[in-house]
Amino acid sequence: QVQLVESGGGLVQPGGSLRLSCAASGFSMDYYAIGWFRQAPGKQREGVSCSNIMARITYYADSVKGRFTIFRDNAKNEVYLQMNNLKPEDTGVYYCASADSGYGCYEHTSKLDDYDYWGQGTQVTVSS
Repeated sequence: QVQLVESGGGLVQPGGSLRLSCAASGFSMDYYAIGWFRQAPGKQREGVSCSNIMARITYYADSVKGRFTIFRDNAKNEVYLQMNNLKPEDTGVYYCASADSGYGCYEHTSKLDDYDYWGQGTQVTVSS
């Protein structure tokens, strides 16, 4: 059974940092694209970052470039999103998702509809 579980969200002040984790079970992340998405209240879900090892692609939305880093621990079958210099506009529910290799994570976008499995989400709130 494929399952993705996010953790690491919380309340942080502007300028602070958080590290989100996405733990996978039921499949090996090595062969799949993994994406991080977020959804703020009243807004559509948007792609934040993604990693496609097979295609050697890492993508970041312009709004997070230079502040967020996606990386994997293949031994643990986990993917992380290190978020630094957080801003109030980063507030939202963050989701990780997986897509078949070759889909989902592209050089200039992370295509939401390509992702097959989703975690339950973790809340990130950036506020003073």
